[in-house]
Amino acid sequence: MFTYTHNAAKHYAMINLESNALVADPHKLISMLFEGAVISLNQAEFDIENGKLTEKCTSISKAIDIILLGLDASLKYESGNKLGENLHMLYQYMAHQLTLANFQNDTKRIQEVRHLINELKEAWNTIDPSVNLSPIKRKPAANESGAQNFARAV
Repeated sequence: MFTYTHNAAKHYAMINLESNALVADPHKLISMLFEGAVISLNQAEFDIENGKLTEKCTSISKAIDIILLGLDASLKYESGNKLGENLHMLYQYMAHQLTLANFQNDTKRIQEVRHLINELKEAWNTIDPSVNLSPIKRKPAANESGAQNFARAV
């Protein structure tokens, strides 16, 4: 009975999360990624402390996926975008630390990554969601032809 109830609760939570992701704005989606990473890291630490090594691998893999396939993949790479470059390097560092934590059952590395994620999450949540975060498009110069504008856009 407990297993059925537990599985039903997990299924409901997954459906609720998917529903929220479908209607969320980009700002909220990033917040959800931060939250998901923290949840996975908390679970990984719990799994290590309780000797659940198979579950630990799953939790750490999920956190790495969120960091690399969610947060890092959402970065806009533009020439001279130091913030994007620095975040990319930070996300790569986090994934490396979590890989080591997985091999060594090291909760300190998990705690470090969770601290970094929480710092980023806190900073992200201070941004006004109504602010347009898309890059500013450069206006073509008066002497540029239509072909030059098209080539620049591609």
